[in-house]
Amino acid sequence: MKGPVIGLMKVWEADWGLTAFLVLLVLFVFVLNPLGAFIIQGQPVASLLYSLVLISGVFSVTGNPVAKFLVIVLAVVTIFLRWLQHVVPAPGTESMSALSSILFLGLLSGVVLFEVFKKGPITVHRIQGAVAVYLLLGLIWAFAYDLVARQIPGSFQAAESTLPHHTLVYFSFTTLTTVGYGDINPVHPLARSLANLEGLVGQLFPVILIARLVGMELEYRLRRQGP
Repeated sequence: MKGPVIGLMKVWEADWGLTAFLVLLVLFVFVLNPLGAFIIQGQPVASLLYSLVLISGVFSVTGNPVAKFLVIVLAVVTIFLRWLQHVVPAPGTESMSALSSILFLGLLSGVVLFEVFKKGPITVHRIQGAVAVYLLLGLIWAFAYDLVARQIPGSFQAAESTLPHHTLVYFSFTTLTTVGYGDINPVHPLARSLANLEGLVGQLFPVILIARLVGMELEYRLRRQGP
């Protein structure tokens, strides 16, 4: 029994784990998160999918056992704080949940990016990892905006008096992709700095990523051909 279980874990981590992680991430960001405002008990449902995203992210991590241990610990803390918000909906709990999400998603992005840039051929799974990191960057900034909005009321100017998290996710991705519809404006210096930094990362990340992956693939092919 132990052999098949270990084999299944290896398959998940090497192949299907990253695919499942990316699928859940896309569903959370582009489907359930914006629809949460219109669904009865939408927030608990969004928290459930977010928890699944975190768990699948843990399983997609391979390599360094220390990094994996840190990812697991932060995932447990983040999931606990996420659900604690529904039990104790206090500003302090919500701020701690946002901060833990920033730390976890940041660490996970670094670990996945390290796997993407390992030596070897550029596979579908590496490309999936790169896409996942780009989406994670949008979520990291969304939680950062959430944290700023809670700590400094009035940091953002919008038609809505309060900005729910799904709205900040929308703002984050429009900033990351430099679309900038102008319906939400950062007015506090800290919020503006975060938005400027996200726009810069949104421009540079795809360019540097593509250049690096193309260079790695060319180097791999030249090595296979030999002198």
